[in-house]
Amino acid sequence: MIQEKQNLTRLHGQVTRPPVVVILGHVDHGKTSILDFIRKAHVAERETGGITQHIGAYEIEHPSTGSRQGGKITFLDTPGHEAFSAMRSRGAKIADIAILVVAADEGVKTQTKEAISAIKKAGIPMIVAINKIDKSNIDIKKVERELSVKEVLLESQGGKVPAVKISAKTGQGIEELLEMIILVAEMEGLKTDISKPVKGTVIEASLDSKKGPIATIILSEGTLKIGEIIGTHFSFGKIKSMTDFSSKQIKIGFPSQPVVVFGFEKPPMVGEKIKVFQSFEEAKKEIKEEKRILPVFFVEKDKKVLNIILKADVLGSLEAIKEALFNLSQEKIILRILKSGVGNIDISDIKLAEDGKAKIFGFRVKTDSAAKSLIDKMKIKPKIFEIIYELIQAVRETMEKMVEPEILKKEIGKVKILTIFKVAQRQIIGGKVIEGEIEKGKECEVIRNEELIGKGKILNLQRNKKEVENISRGNECGILFEGEIKIKEEDILVIYTNV
Repeated sequence: MIQEKQNLTRLHGQVTRPPVVVILGHVDHGKTSILDFIRKAHVAERETGGITQHIGAYEIEHPSTGSRQGGKITFLDTPGHEAFSAMRSRGAKIADIAILVVAADEGVKTQTKEAISAIKKAGIPMIVAINKIDKSNIDIKKVERELSVKEVLLESQGGKVPAVKISAKTGQGIEELLEMIILVAEMEGLKTDISKPVKGTVIEASLDSKKGPIATIILSEGTLKIGEIIGTHFSFGKIKSMTDFSSKQIKIGFPSQPVVVFGFEKPPMVGEKIKVFQSFEEAKKEIKEEKRILPVFFVEKDKKVLNIILKADVLGSLEAIKEALFNLSQEKIILRILKSGVGNIDISDIKLAEDGKAKIFGFRVKTDSAAKSLIDKMKIKPKIFEIIYELIQAVRETMEKMVEPEILKKEIGKVKILTIFKVAQRQIIGGKVIEGEIEKGKECEVIRNEELIGKGKILNLQRNKKEVENISRGNECGILFEGEIKIKEEDILVIYTNV
């Protein structure tokens, strides 16, 4: 590999470069599972051990076997298609190929449609990965029909979009997917000129307490070298050191390779284009003032405001979340971000939430030990998520609750859930009445860890396998529950009646 790169540095003009691939699709359809399987199967163990933080991309080498083509592939490991859209909106064309993941048992969903739109706007080739074919209830024809409605016509239907049936769980079809990526890349004729001035894009950025500002860059032209002065419209610096995706030190960064750069004076913005400058003075001329969204100080009389504090693991995630949040409807509720930043939730966040009557939302972060002591005193409970879509949904639901008419409720009983028999839209669960009594047909709230997580309805009650209208305190019962929340053992159902 080293010899190959040394030879590459002596070349001039057009050379072939590896494809940069982004994987998009609906939440829970297997995007992360596919990336994880590919990483484990094609990244050497010594390299995997070097991956200590999220840098936004990684590189694999798919070997040639017989008639099968091989080659390097760079995968963007973004927080989701929200980040992909954020980068695209600033004119950064990063990915060469998009993998659209669709679950074989569920078909096209809301985020699938959004991902299709993002891919089409970016104008890059699409490969459909029909995932979860190891399941028994799959319906490939349904997937094909629903994709055709969104004008994604697969080759099996006489169209031009290739599709590969895979299982991220068993690995079935993954090698065929990689071969398809290599084939599409060859058909696209991905070329670059390493003798030209550097062109590249920031795909991730963060601030490390020990190493300082860190940025992951993918080049489209030229090469990066240690000691060069690099800059964007937001930040600049001299490259002190560089590593590849596995934290291995490198001296030269090549096109399509994820290059982690140390030396910026502050983290650049995700999606910014980078240049190499001859001097710091030249780099400073490129710097533009950061555009900030001013807080809302005047609110119309009939409007309410939801104040939030937003913390994320890296800048890419933070930008993606903020863009998605500002796209939420604010017709009735104004969303105001009092503070946003990278890093764990700390004491200052808790104090600001108390003073500003704000909710704290975190993405892939933790709460500092010092801040935890304040949480119980101030009764502030940060909500932390691993999936951007779920965080956005939580904010949306919080806004919706603020406009719901106040309904007076009378609590009539509580049930502690002991057993889960069946999980579906209508769940069959077993529990014990710990307060009052419960009645068939009544509404209920679902409490988990002393927090309200959703609502539902008691459709039916059984005691000793016989249907009953109500059950009093101390008795165990079977419940047919209807609601969007998936009930878990130890949950508390608070049964109430409206008054």
